[in-house]
Amino acid sequence: MDNLTHSVSGLAVGKFISRSLAPERDEARQRTRRKLMLVSCWAASNFPDLDLVLTPLLPAPLGYLLHHRGHTHTLLYALPQALLLAALLWLLWPAARALLAHSAPARRGLAISIGAGFLLHISLDYLNSYGVHPFYPADPRWFYGDMVFIIEPVFWIAFGVPLALMATRRISRLVLLGMLVGVPAVFTASGHLHPASTAALVLLAVVAGVMQRRAGTSGRQGLATAFAAAAIFVGVQWLSSSAARSAVAAQLQMRDPGTRVDDVAMSSFPSNPLCWAFVSVEHKGENFRVSRGVASIAPGLAGARSCPSAFAERDAQRALSPGVAIVWEQQTPLAELRGRQQQDCYFDAWLRFARTPALGPGHATDVRYGVDPDSNFSTIRYASFAGKPCPAGVPQWGHPRADLLGVRP
Repeated sequence: MDNLTHSVSGLAVGKFISRSLAPERDEARQRTRRKLMLVSCWAASNFPDLDLVLTPLLPAPLGYLLHHRGHTHTLLYALPQALLLAALLWLLWPAARALLAHSAPARRGLAISIGAGFLLHISLDYLNSYGVHPFYPADPRWFYGDMVFIIEPVFWIAFGVPLALMATRRISRLVLLGMLVGVPAVFTASGHLHPASTAALVLLAVVAGVMQRRAGTSGRQGLATAFAAAAIFVGVQWLSSSAARSAVAAQLQMRDPGTRVDDVAMSSFPSNPLCWAFVSVEHKGENFRVSRGVASIAPGLAGARSCPSAFAERDAQRALSPGVAIVWEQQTPLAELRGRQQQDCYFDAWLRFARTPALGPGHATDVRYGVDPDSNFSTIRYASFAGKPCPAGVPQWGHPRADLLGVRP
C-alpha cells in the first residue's frame, strides 16, 4: 500500500490504543503517552519500507524487485525491527523514557502499538496484487490478496477524517479535511474514480465525521467506525475479487477449451468493487499465454466498457462477454521461458518476483505493471547482464511461476 495509507492507519490504531488505556497520574504524562502511542504506531506502520535502502545490494531492477517487500516484510524479521524501534524511542526521547520507567500502562501500550503497527503494515501490503512472503524462511512463497487497489481512498477517508477532526488547531483540521476531500475529487475528474465511488466516499466521510464528533475528546466511536468500515470494505472486495476471478477463468476456458488457467492476478479499481483489471496466465500444450484485461462482476449494471476510463483501456478492449474483455495478450513457448531460466542466473533471480512474465526481444517484463517495457519498472534487459558473474545474495523467495518452470514453489 501507499505510505499515506500506512500512516493514517497507524495513527488511527495508535490513537485508539491511547484512548483505551487507563489514564496517567497527571496531564503532562498523559500528553507524553498520547504522543508516544501515535509516534510508535505510525513509525512501526512505515518502518518495513526502509528496505528501500537495501536496493543497491543488487543491480537494477533486481534490487527493488527482490528487496522491497523483502526481509523487512516477514514475521520473523519484524521482531528485531520492533526491538530496534523501541530502543530508538527509549534512547532519543527523554520524556518517553521517564514515562516508561514508571508507567506499566505506557509500557503495555508501547508494546501493543509497535506490534500492531508491524502487523498492520504486512497485512495491508498483502491486500493487493504485489504480494508479500510473510512466513519466510519457513515458507518462501509469495501470498497475494488481489483485493484492494494499491492506492485506496477508502482507507484515507475512513481513518483520515476522524484523525483530522481530532486536530487541536482549527486551521489544521480544515487543511487535512480539504486534502481528504480534494484528492478523490481530482481522481474523479481524471477518470480514475467512478462518480458512484465518489458519492460513497463522501457518505463515508460524513458518517465517520459524525461518529467522531459524538466521541468527543476521549471517546473511540469515530475510530471504531473507521475500523469497521475498513473491515467491511475488505470483506466486500474479497468476495468481489473471487467472483471476478471465477468469471475471467470461465471465459478463458470457454474461449480455448483444454487450457489450464494457472493464475489470474486481480487488481481492483479504486473504491469500486464492481470493476477489476486482471492479468491471467494460461498453459496449454507446449505454450503459455499471458493476457491482460478488464472485468466487471455486474455486467448488467456496469459492463467492462463502463468501468472508469483511466484504467479500462476501452479502445483496446476485445469482449469475451459483456463482463470480461481482453486488452492485450501474448503466447510464448514454455521451452523459451525454461531455457532462459536455466541459462541466465539474472533472469532466474527476476523470476523470483515475476508473477505474470512476458518475454520480448531482449527483455522480459511483469505484465501486472503494464505492457510497455520502457515504462514498466519490472522490466529486465538481458544485455545489461551479459557476461557478468551471477549476483550474490539473491533472496530465496519462491518462484511465483514455479508451475510453468517445473520447479519447487
